[in-house]
Amino acid sequence: MIIDLLSDICLLVGGILTLTGAVGLLRFPDFFTRLHAASVTETLAAMLLIIGIMLDTGWTLDSAKLMLLIFIMIIANPTITHALCRAAANGGTTPEMETCNPLSNATETALESSQSSEEKTETEISGKESK
Repeated sequence: MIIDLLSDICLLVGGILTLTGAVGLLRFPDFFTRLHAASVTETLAAMLLIIGIMLDTGWTLDSAKLMLLIFIMIIANPTITHALCRAAANGGTTPEMETCNPLSNATETALESSQSSEEKTETEISGKESK
């Protein structure tokens, strides 16, 4: 009874995460963000789905095979995602860097003002040294 409930919860959460990854693939603007959405949800969602199936089938040879599959996925998914990103970057694909974050504009303004004050300080120091 409890194992069936845990199995159902794992399958439900895995399905929801799969749907969020699909939405991320459709909504994100460029290759790198889409790949990030797919890889993060793929790793966790697939593991939850497989764990749900393992709990549903009980401890059999099939469960051992599914555990081996989870182990392979934990190693292979991040490695494959990294290889795809490197291949895209080497192929000339660049990430989209424009943001609509108001905090990034404030940060840029603060950096510019600190750089201009440093330049003023340097010119004041060099002016004093030349006198």
